[in-house]
Amino acid sequence: MSNFNKVAVLGFGKMGGGIAQVVAQSGREVIVLDLNDAAIEAGRQRVSDFLNDGIRRGKIDGARRDEVLARITGTTDVAGLAGVELVIEAAAEVREIKRDLFARVAAIVGDEAVITTNTSAISVSDLATSVPRPERFAGLHFFNPAQLMKLVEVVGALQSDPTVIRDLVAFGEDIGKIAVVVKDRPGFLINSLLMPYLNDVVQELDDGLASAEDIDTAIKLGLGYKQGPLELLDLIGLDVHAHATHAAYEATFDSRFAPPPLLQAMVHAGTIGNKSGRGFRAGKDA
Repeated sequence: MSNFNKVAVLGFGKMGGGIAQVVAQSGREVIVLDLNDAAIEAGRQRVSDFLNDGIRRGKIDGARRDEVLARITGTTDVAGLAGVELVIEAAAEVREIKRDLFARVAAIVGDEAVITTNTSAISVSDLATSVPRPERFAGLHFFNPAQLMKLVEVVGALQSDPTVIRDLVAFGEDIGKIAVVVKDRPGFLINSLLMPYLNDVVQELDDGLASAEDIDTAIKLGLGYKQGPLELLDLIGLDVHAHATHAAYEATFDSRFAPPPLLQAMVHAGTIGNKSGRGFRAGKDA
């Protein structure tokens, strides 16, 4: 094990739980912070369900599942994060929420801890200004589902110490990921390419170019992609994509990032993909 033996994850949602599982599988102790006991219990159940599916598929056994779960503890009190060496934030994709959370956590974990954000679009350099030691702040962007996706983007803020970036690359590789270092720009590397593509697809659907099912089929068969773009949006969450594209648009005023009207209307209606049971494809193929 190379570094960061005790890790905090901020948020026990789908992404936070996935990150916690991946880190725990590497042999590290993980403490997950969330708002209440119900959120923590729901997060633990998601991790347990994922591991149980691995048992059914013959990937792990029950002893391994129990070992991983035992390394993950939850807390509703920021004070419970004292002593962690690395913080990975996976809270709501809202700038003010993240900045407030970082300020409170930094006061507990101390000057030597490295604090990172899993944001997909908000400026890492901006978020770094919310902590006393911005040189020990960076982006650590996992992809959904974190347990399966091999890539992690290590995003250097303008303030980041190069040693911190090197340590995060080593950490990413040690937990079984392929780490690439990217600069701090809206969407970083992958999402700066992905977000305009997904927006274009939503607009083409709204324009009646083809049905949702036919668009996904055409992309998979015509381009060799494993998943159609509208299926992917349902998996990501339309609300998550809308937040990310809006943040990127606000930072750049690049019209490619502006969330299309249909996307915004669906988010307002609560039709946000797999987690709501209704989306572009979710709830329509049964």
